[in-house]
Amino acid sequence: MKRYEDVTVDSVECIAPDIYDMHVITDMAAVVVPGQFAMLYTGDASRMLGRPISICECSEGGLRFVFRVTGGGTRDLAAFKGGDKIKILGPLGNGYDIKAMKGREVMLMGGGIGIPPMLELAKRLSASGIKVRAVMGYRDSNLFLKSDFERVCETHVATEDGSAGTKGNVLDAVREKSLFFDVICACGPMPMLRAIKSYAAGNGITAYISLEERMACGVGACLGCVCKTARKDAHSHVNNARVCTEGPVFEAASVDI
Repeated sequence: MKRYEDVTVDSVECIAPDIYDMHVITDMAAVVVPGQFAMLYTGDASRMLGRPISICECSEGGLRFVFRVTGGGTRDLAAFKGGDKIKILGPLGNGYDIKAMKGREVMLMGGGIGIPPMLELAKRLSASGIKVRAVMGYRDSNLFLKSDFERVCETHVATEDGSAGTKGNVLDAVREKSLFFDVICACGPMPMLRAIKSYAAGNGITAYISLEERMACGVGACLGCVCKTARKDAHSHVNNARVCTEGPVFEAASVDI
């Protein structure tokens, strides 16, 4: 169940250009499903809305958030220090259904800032005895979190500029390495997710994708993060779903992207 609370920042570290790693102390981790997110509030009265940040990793004593600085709000988050208090609302949204992946081989595909939420999923799948591998897509050789994934599962890398791993995107790496799997779990920019949806449909593979959308409330009240779906919503009778509540994780075939 989601809750709104003041938590203590344990540490904030820059781990790549504009990429920050924040650890907070909370027992919220006990109820997190991989793929969920939280709203983080900067405390600045001029920025009343929280910033939706995916949950990268859970531990017994807290949560880990890895995010990119893209504007004033995330710049404020990056300025927090150990010992500071920060308000968070979470966990929010629907995550990945690990039970549905039992007995199958799973490929995790993360692109850019869609890489962090794949880490907790990799850990949970591996702990459940599910065969899991990961392909991570980066702009260049700033391979943030790569070593974290390598401690959990077989990991491959693609870079846009060819400076590390396969030159190209995550699907280029899949083809180059001749990787086979039954299920894809993915998070990343929309062009990447569209390509994965097409690849999965063409190869008879089940794909679950986490959509990145601009959010205001994070709890489904403002309808600011609606996406198109293949089926009509039972209440509104339109082909829409709220990414913050019905998502952010959807079966790829169920959404029109």
